[in-house]
Amino acid sequence: MIFNYRYSGSSTVSSTASSVGMSFAPDTLREPTFFVGKLNKHIPYREAISALHDVVILDTRYTPKDRAEYQAWLAEMEPIWLAEAMAKEAKIKAQVDSKRTELQTLQKERFKILEPFNKAKREYFNWLYKKDYDAWFVFDPVITVHPDEVFFECFSLDESAYGKLGCKYEVFKDINEFACGTTNVDYSWTLYNEFQKIRDYKETELKVDPSGFEVQTGTDEAYKEVKIDLPDSWVRGFLQVSSAMTVPAHTFDLHPMDLHNFLYVLKRQKAKYSPRSLRFFLEPGQPVRAVFEPWNYEIVCSRSIYHGEKAEIRIWGRRRLLLLERLLPIAKKFTATLLGTGMPSFWVADLGDMNFTLGLSGWSANDWSRQGNFDLLAPRAEVDSVTQQKIYLALKENWRETADSLAKRLDLDRSVVLGALQGFVQAGRAIFDMDKKVFRLRELAREPLPMSALRFANPREEAATRFIREGAVKITAIEQQQGRVRIQGEVKDGNRVHSPIIHIDEDERMVDPSCTCNFYQQNKLFKGPCEHMLALRMAYTAQKR
Repeated sequence: MIFNYRYSGSSTVSSTASSVGMSFAPDTLREPTFFVGKLNKHIPYREAISALHDVVILDTRYTPKDRAEYQAWLAEMEPIWLAEAMAKEAKIKAQVDSKRTELQTLQKERFKILEPFNKAKREYFNWLYKKDYDAWFVFDPVITVHPDEVFFECFSLDESAYGKLGCKYEVFKDINEFACGTTNVDYSWTLYNEFQKIRDYKETELKVDPSGFEVQTGTDEAYKEVKIDLPDSWVRGFLQVSSAMTVPAHTFDLHPMDLHNFLYVLKRQKAKYSPRSLRFFLEPGQPVRAVFEPWNYEIVCSRSIYHGEKAEIRIWGRRRLLLLERLLPIAKKFTATLLGTGMPSFWVADLGDMNFTLGLSGWSANDWSRQGNFDLLAPRAEVDSVTQQKIYLALKENWRETADSLAKRLDLDRSVVLGALQGFVQAGRAIFDMDKKVFRLRELAREPLPMSALRFANPREEAATRFIREGAVKITAIEQQQGRVRIQGEVKDGNRVHSPIIHIDEDERMVDPSCTCNFYQQNKLFKGPCEHMLALRMAYTAQKR
């Protein structure tokens, strides 16, 4: 997917003994968005923005060892070993020894001659490696300015981690001007190094440069044209993170020292065999208990009491929690949100006037885009374009609002508003703020995203639509339960009939579904709901109308 950007100059940093000025160059092709203010809380901001950088460069994908030199050496030695095996006479052995000595001399001379070339090649690839990072930073972070806060969002290189840093205006002082909206900024590797120079005694100004929008002609030499070809999976993963934030989950608070104990174990120990999970035992009214496998180290979080329903949840890819290490000294608490065993988790750090959200996929080897279609669990109400536009414009008036508030203000059914908001989230036009529990307007791209290519990574919803069209879905029971509706049905799939069961909660989300099909038996909900669950939900939605 091609993204076009135009920057008025480049992001710059000016540093003196008493002040630091950081100016981000925004994308001038987008709606004007800018912000100018001076930092009021220097050290907390430095640590938080550095933690966001750690998310950006995260790459936990397995990289095999480079065995090219070994294979080359092996090819050179093979004739020698063959000659040694065949040498039966002393004369031949003497010739082999002579040639081996001569070969070793030549190899040493070759290494000496090629050493400057190899050194230059290594330096080139190191430079190219950092240059590739800069290409990714053009899209990372996405900066959004709202009336109550400025927030930065990013996605890791391996597509397994998402980071969001929200800064209230109390983090700044002398705010000169700002315009609400979302923009991409020219963000380079060297800018991170400059962030490390932030000190309390230095006046630090942060600027999403408004001057970039004052130039009217594209022929100005200050403009820098950038065209980035991002994989569809990267963008799809960004959308899936936003959808996963709205899924029902088990939530509890952790004291910073409890999380410190988790990280202490992870830094002191490295598992060499399976299982490598972190198992949580959640008992209502009891301290949170965590067991680190395979050593079975147990940590009882005596400062952190659980208040939800009883559960036992295992998560993998636990070493990624080390991304939160820099936040420990400045965090008041951490709020963990676990979607279920083998499913994603979210960790929100309360930093006072800032908040940091870390979203982790269910497995460190997974990316968000292939493994979990969490948008399929979200409200699926069909909302006409006129109502969608009405809700969108109402949301844009305040830039952030709850579904209940919007429904009351617009005199609309809550399920309709939730369906429209979830559609905005899935299209990259809005985001759910886990810290404030509100929907925020956030346009991920300047132009509408091609949802036909991005929305789904598998054909399950298409198959569910086909079941509905063919009349292969039958609802056998609808039961009103406490706070949710239980729907049971039958779906004819070829020569077999499957019996899915789903629950719809008060927020129109699918919870605790099950099915008799092979897909569910093998994957549970690790890869999202099966097509039979989706078909049953579609039939129920159509029946309600």
